[in-house]
Amino acid sequence: MLMKTQILTTSKEDIEKAGRIIKDGGLVAFPTETVYGLGADALNEKAVRSIFEAKGRPSDNPLIVHIAKKEDIIPLVKEVTPKAQALIDAFFPAPLTVILKKSELVPSVTSGGLDTVAVRMPENETARALIEASGCVIAAPSANTSGLPSPTKAKHVIDDMSGKIDAIIDGGDCKFGVESTVITLAGEVPTILRPGAITKEMIEAVIGRVELSPAVLSQLGKNETAASPGMKYKHYSPKAKIVLVDAEKRVYEDFVNARENAFALCFEGDAVTTPHLTYGKENDALGQARELFDRLRQLDEKGAKKVYARIPSADGVGMAVYNRLIRAAAFNIIDLRKPFTLGVTGQTGSGKGYICERLEALGFKIISADYYSREITKKNSPIFPALQARFGEDIVKDGELDRKLLAEKAFKSREDTDALNAIMHPAIIKLCKEAAEGLCALDAPQLFEADMQGDCYKVITVTAPEDVRLKRIIARDGLTKEQALSRINAQHGEKYYTDKSDCVIINDGNNDIDIQIQSILEEIL
Repeated sequence: MLMKTQILTTSKEDIEKAGRIIKDGGLVAFPTETVYGLGADALNEKAVRSIFEAKGRPSDNPLIVHIAKKEDIIPLVKEVTPKAQALIDAFFPAPLTVILKKSELVPSVTSGGLDTVAVRMPENETARALIEASGCVIAAPSANTSGLPSPTKAKHVIDDMSGKIDAIIDGGDCKFGVESTVITLAGEVPTILRPGAITKEMIEAVIGRVELSPAVLSQLGKNETAASPGMKYKHYSPKAKIVLVDAEKRVYEDFVNARENAFALCFEGDAVTTPHLTYGKENDALGQARELFDRLRQLDEKGAKKVYARIPSADGVGMAVYNRLIRAAAFNIIDLRKPFTLGVTGQTGSGKGYICERLEALGFKIISADYYSREITKKNSPIFPALQARFGEDIVKDGELDRKLLAEKAFKSREDTDALNAIMHPAIIKLCKEAAEGLCALDAPQLFEADMQGDCYKVITVTAPEDVRLKRIIARDGLTKEQALSRINAQHGEKYYTDKSDCVIINDGNNDIDIQIQSILEEIL
């Protein structure tokens, strides 16, 4: 059954009313300088459990306890360590949360079952006034439905929490727009678990060396417990599917403008023609932070289903924006800073060329390693002496390479093929990288042998049965069956390729190639 949710102002009378609700075990959403919080008496187990119920939040996710005065932290922890005291003296009140070993006073439900407690003193005057009016320390996660973008406006809270909590204090827009920095001081080395407006550099200026938890920029380990709010795999996410695009401005613009039925989340000034929203200027991390969550909510209001977001810098406050976006995207990132968007490889005769033709029709620039292999072996090539030293003087006649003879010698055995690759690959790789631009696919039969998979965002292996490949090679190159088999046997087996690839396309003449390609592109792009 829905309850009646009061909408309160920041007047003294309304704050006192909200304080009484908290004291009596109720729930009140209130503004802070970071995001709106959903508050309850932190020491009242029943009240705290009602927070989890209202949000639909997992109970193993710890809450932050908000205090009104610096000394209020003392009864909540076993010890205020010297470094904790230094941070309190330097920053409180501020968007900074410190984690210490908790005292017996703090219920397990508040700490998410951990032996530590997270405490902060908000800068926002309305928040501190509410804490004082309640006579309690207040446990408060963000005042949104669990998993959705955090609320930075009263409207966001009203949309998510009306009918579920007792009251909402409308305090206008939040100053910073992303949650507080969280640092744990419960271990040997102070470690930031969640970045915010108080940066690593600012903290190190006060207490010296600080580590950054790997979970800030990547996923928690399989059995790793979230020691701080905001560390879950997927968080802050709208209903739309968010995909981060790591690319230079022009490459990003070209990429999103070529996508159909998609939205863009970009910076002001980006030349984006597809439907889009902006979240600040490229070099203004504080502005990005203020606008991010509101824009994520607006995407749902506009009916966006898939959104390509331009990735922010991870420096300073930008790290907080990056941290929120990467979780909103469930760590789905397209890396277009690599030379090649796709690498296409596979055994000889598998039909890689045809797959690349289909990709080219979809807007990819195709870079062929075989093309550059021919380029570097044109008449009087400087690479000929090295080839002749390994495969014999007779492979070059009147300055021209006898390609058929070289192939016969180089594909006799794996050792001979490896020797050919060692001579050819460095020059081919150099030319391929020079040609790479924007959305491109590298057609490279020797992609893994040349160790170029790290230069590709994703790798596709094209496969086909041996009898199909044999027919293709004979028809394509005018070889005998024995010569074609020799080429096949000089290569690695199919498993070598598929085990190293992100995706596989079966090109046996029976499976629909376009459907396979579309499925792969939909998944990775």
